Amino acid sequence: MNTKGVILIVEDQEGFRRIYEDLLSYEGYEVLTAEDGEKGWKLAHEKRPDLILLDLGLPVKDGFEVLRLLKGEETTKSIPVVIFSVMGEQQDITKALGMGADDYTVKGFYTPRQILGKVEGFIRREKKGA
Repeated sequence: MNTKGVILIVEDQEGFRRIYEDLLSYEGYEVLTAEDGEKGWKLAHEKRPDLILLDLGLPVKDGFEVLRLLKGEETTKSIPVVIFSVMGEQQDITKALGMGADDYTVKGFYTPRQILGKVEGFIRREKKGA
């Protein structure tokens, strides 16, 4: 299967997960999904996607914990992580970026096409660096 890249969406809200899974699949990406932080961490570790869209308000392991694990592990620390959350307080943004997130997107402030543009930008950069 020839795809543009592999994207992992870690999101507990099925509606958001489905919208972005459908859009990214339609645009030629292989999409993996997880509905909680524990499953997201395991998938990231096993599959090593090209990019992770990570919610912060997750069950089992919250997004900050998943981010800490991702950036602390040699095999996953270089995977770009775009935080995708309703938590738009400056302290949350500062914390996530300080922990190694590559971008922070507040749900509802960006259209799915704008999120797609961010994803494509990161994927292009990763492919050039490879």
